[in-house]
Amino acid sequence: MVDLIKQAVADNSKIGNMMSTYIEKKMMGQSKLDNKYDISGIPDNIVLKCLTDRLSKLDCATKGWVLRGYPKSRNQAEALAEAGYAPNRVYFLDCPSDTIVERLSLRRTDPVTGDQFHLIYNPPPTLEMKRRLRTNPRDSESTIDEDIVAFDTSLEDLVDFYSTSQSVNGDQDPHTVFETLESLLVKPLPKQTLKSVI
Repeated sequence: MVDLIKQAVADNSKIGNMMSTYIEKKMMGQSKLDNKYDISGIPDNIVLKCLTDRLSKLDCATKGWVLRGYPKSRNQAEALAEAGYAPNRVYFLDCPSDTIVERLSLRRTDPVTGDQFHLIYNPPPTLEMKRRLRTNPRDSESTIDEDIVAFDTSLEDLVDFYSTSQSVNGDQDPHTVFETLESLLVKPLPKQTLKSVI
C-alpha cells in the first residue's frame, strides 16, 4: 500500500494530493532521511479510493492483483468487498512476537546510499557505515509492540471474514516462506473465483 500511495502522491493526482496532506501532518518533525511514509493517519475511505482506482486498471483486471498488509481491519475488508474486490486467496503469516520485534527493530538505513541493512542478518560492510546508520521511528520496539497488539486485535475478525484464509509459518527463513506461499499459489482455484490475492 505504501508504494501505491507514494506513486499517487508523486503523480500529483487528486487523490494523491488529498493523501499528502495527511502524510505531511503525520511526518512533521521526522527526519527526511528516514525515507518512509507513515500512512496510518490517512482515512480509510481515501486509501480505499486510491486502491480501487489502481485495481480497476486493465492489468489488474486481466492478470490479477496482490495486496500486502491490507486490509488491516474488518471494516477495511468489508469496504473492499463492497467496492467489488474480493481476493480469491488470503494468507496470514504466523510469527512469534519476539521474532517480529527482532526482525523489525534491528533494521537500519544508510542516509548516504539509501541502502537498507539488518544488524544481524545483513550487517553493513564497514564500521564507518555502521556508525552513520539511522533507525526509522516506526522500527522502535514500542511502536512495533503497538502494531503487534493492533494486528492481533483485528486478526480474529479478518480470519472470520476471510473464512478460506490460510496461515503460513512466517518464523522461517525468507526462502522457505516464499516457497510455501508459491506452492499454495500454484494450486488451481475453483472457476468462479476472481484473480486476486491478499
